[in-house]
Amino acid sequence: MSLKWTDSLDIAIELDEKYPDVDPLHVNFMDLRKWVLGLDEFDDEPEHSGEKILEAIQMAWIEERE
Repeated sequence: MSLKWTDSLDIAIELDEKYPDVDPLHVNFMDLRKWVLGLDEFDDEPEHSGEKILEAIQMAWIEERE
């Protein structure tokens, strides 16, 4: 499976599995972007990310934790 920036829920699930001790409420967008780009299954252009996309990923991650 190849992840794109628009796959916010799938990315959130991957991040939750990779960083179980991280509170997604306290992740800044710079770190979040770096972590998404570092996911093994992520395959999209780095410059296609933006604040709205990162916010959607963060919100999905927060919801995944609940």
